[in-house]
Order: sequence, then structure tokens, then C-alpha cells
Amino acid sequence: MPKRIAVVFDSAGTLLQMYRVAKEVSTGNILENIESTAIVAQKNGCGLVVLNAESDIILGSRKDMPIFEFIKEYRVSIGISCSKGKFTPEIAYEIIRGTSPRMSDIHDVLKAVTTRCPNVFYLAAGMIVDSEARNVPYVLSTGGHVFDTTLQTVQTLHSMKVDTYIASGDSHLALTQLAEFINIPQERVFALSDTLKKEKIVLELKNKYEKVVMVGDGINDIRALRAADVGVMTTQQGDKRPKELREAADVIIDNIIKVVDVVKAL
Repeated sequence: MPKRIAVVFDSAGTLLQMYRVAKEVSTGNILENIESTAIVAQKNGCGLVVLNAESDIILGSRKDMPIFEFIKEYRVSIGISCSKGKFTPEIAYEIIRGTSPRMSDIHDVLKAVTTRCPNVFYLAAGMIVDSEARNVPYVLSTGGHVFDTTLQTVQTLHSMKVDTYIASGDSHLALTQLAEFINIPQERVFALSDTLKKEKIVLELKNKYEKVVMVGDGINDIRALRAADVGVMTTQQGDKRPKELREAADVIIDNIIKVVDVVKAL
């Protein structure tokens, strides 16, 4: 007999209060609170590429080193957090190899995040790659801390015998630490999940559970929100959310703890 309820959480902006910084490679300008998934969604052939390396390893690299050399020398894998149109890791590697960004650019955004968010729980680095223009317009860093009510939310759901999952575009490295902190089993954590993968996860879980709730706050959550029995959009991050995201959700909440009320209503 199917288990009763599963709740699938996005991470950044949903379980975590995020601070985001980008550096525009062409100008050197530092841009704060940039919404990387929204930029990717605007143009075909774009992808958000994550560097699967710890921040101290990145900051220990030579500043003059091209990013592609860093990937090769340190044997760093890359992941595609989200994309639009045809985009693969192989395409990303090819573009990165032929472009000019250096590790100094990555150092700059990492330091900007840690300066503004000193008690950071989560820290990641990456870049936006444009396969049509064949360039890297932005390098990125995101950092954040768990919302005050995140742990309480997950603990309460567990006490109600609800199974919890994470489906996120973030890397395995970042999500492992988060899952351990809020006590979600690693086998229920799906890293580097783009729009289609999140939808697939929700659909597969619907074969195992009577009800599946999807909780997210980004454009890459839209298909999963629609596929779920109940799609919950959170506004706790405080960013302006697009109309299509709001329309995809069945419920809009301003604090993650209100997921408990949604589940109780089921």
C-alpha cells in the first residue's frame, strides 16, 4: 500500500536564505542579488554551471589561472544546475576552455559573499555559460544560511510520519551538509536537478505515495509544482517572483513552517 505523503523541497531560497553575487566578466562589475536561473531562462543555449569544489580549494588556487586549467589541474567536475535549450557538460567544457575568465574572478565573488554573509552555512561557485555567444558572461557565487524555521519544519513533518526529500540544482557537496543538518537521508537528496529532473522526481514519487507536495521558489521549480498534488511556492527569500511561477503554485506561503499546515490539510 502506498505511503501517505511525501514533501519535496527545493533548497536555495526555500530551505535556505540566500545571498547571491555575480561578476560581469566583460566589465568587471559586481552585481548583488542576481537571479541566475532567470538569466538562464531568457536565452536558448544558456546554462548555469556549478563547480564541484570546496571553497577553500578554489581560494587556494592561483588567481591568474584560467578557470578551465583549474578544472583540469584539480580534477574538478562540473554540474549543470539549470539550462535552456540544448546544453550539456561537454558543451560547457568546450566554451569554458575557449574563454578568458580566470580564478581571480571566482575569488572575487566568493569573497564578496563571505564578506556580506560572514556566518555562511552554504557556499558555492559557478558561472553562466552561453553556448550561442560562446562566452561566459557571468561568474557567480551563492551563500546562505538555514531559515530560522527550516529545521522545525522538517522535524515536525517527520513527527507526522511524512517523508521528506530535497530536489535542487545545487551540487552534491552543498546538499550533503544541508541534508545532514536538517536530518533528511542522503538517499532522498537529488542534486543538480534541473527543471525536467525535478518534474520527473515528483512524478516518480507519485507512484509511491498517496500525495506528493512540492515546495519551491524558482523558475526551475515550475514544472515540479504543476506535477505535484499540491505545489507550494515560498516567498520567504523576499525576491520578486515571476507571474508564471505564482500561477504554477496551488498555495503561496511566506514562511517555510506553513508547509506543515498544508500537509495537515491533506
